[in-house]
Amino acid sequence: MAKALIGYMNSDLRTPALVADNSRLRARVGELEALVLRLSEENDRLVAAQAAALDPENASMQEMQPA
Repeated sequence: MAKALIGYMNSDLRTPALVADNSRLRARVGELEALVLRLSEENDRLVAAQAAALDPENASMQEMQPA
């Protein structure tokens, strides 16, 4: 709908500064999403290592249980 409204208006609201800012923000969002994924994977590894350290006999069983 936003594209339809921009097309409907006589003036183009997309200035080069806004386009550059939008591109920079999209890149930053991508970086942050990758960071969240990496931290989540690291957290999962640390939780599994801690569980194994606390109870080595049941560590393999705990990994098989749903979260």
